[in-house]
Amino acid sequence: MKKIKPYLWWGLVVASTLLVVVFFFMFVGQGNKEERIVWGVTFSVPQAEGLGLDWRKTYLALLDDLGVKQFRLVAEWNRIEPKEGKYDFSSLAWQLDELEKRGGKAIVAIGMKVPRWPECHIPDWALNMTKEKQQTAILSLLKKTVDHFSSSSVVSIWQVENEPFLPFGTCPWLPDKTFLKKEIAVVKKTDPSRPVMITDSGELSLLIQAAKLGDIVGTTLYRKVLNGQLNRYITYPFSSGYYARRTWIINNFFGKEVQDVELQAEPWTERGILNTSLDETQKTMDVDQFRENIEFARHAGHKEIYLWGAEWWYYMKEKNQLEFWDEARLLFKENN
Repeated sequence: MKKIKPYLWWGLVVASTLLVVVFFFMFVGQGNKEERIVWGVTFSVPQAEGLGLDWRKTYLALLDDLGVKQFRLVAEWNRIEPKEGKYDFSSLAWQLDELEKRGGKAIVAIGMKVPRWPECHIPDWALNMTKEKQQTAILSLLKKTVDHFSSSSVVSIWQVENEPFLPFGTCPWLPDKTFLKKEIAVVKKTDPSRPVMITDSGELSLLIQAAKLGDIVGTTLYRKVLNGQLNRYITYPFSSGYYARRTWIINNFFGKEVQDVELQAEPWTERGILNTSLDETQKTMDVDQFRENIEFARHAGHKEIYLWGAEWWYYMKEKNQLEFWDEARLLFKENN
């Protein structure tokens, strides 16, 4: 019998050790429970409208009924600049003004790719432009938007693009790291006083690229999703300890804060909520899963967490299904 050479044994030992370390790093253990978390929500005007809601009424309910004071708001390109060179900041200004009246703060997401499908909210007039012309228009959009709101006391962070390294959504040419650096430079030059957040997927990345470019790192946290390739629902196997350990690395090796800007608190659907039965939506989100996600997030190492799905809670409330709205009200009492 042929003997295995010593260096092959050592290689096998090292590889096995690495596999064990990676397994424990990602799938084993619970992070320490954060005793003081700032809770907020992401709010999207087109998402509220897509659910058939009055978006202003929905937003005010979040402010006054639930008591939300931390928002991630969205500046969709097609709404901010519906005609080339003609800017309309009225919707975002109204949201910020109402938040200011109540002493709140906001992350504002800007760029071509921002939260909610189709991710890249490109106005009709820019759809057929070359990549170079689109990028020139985007840089102008960023400068105009940041300059317009630079005197606001409510805006705390500029989020430049949404998960710019993740090829997700209806987008023509992302990712483009070189262009992202130009965007960050424009925002920082226009408003040097506020930090820039760069976001990346909490399940599909290690956050390293975001940490290299952003002053603050934004991440996501999803538990149950519908996998289109497998055509089945899956639960992500990562432990809360994995999220906490990764956050610790970003904190200590990059000196950057990590915020969870997208904690799953609505169903994951392929056809949209309005085209999905209640039984189907409950496969990824019922009230027990809502509570479970909240508890999981408490151990993930993030001191600031923004829930994803506030418009849907209000939609369910309007349908006399109050459990999600009531659970959220209890949660936001912690901020007060």
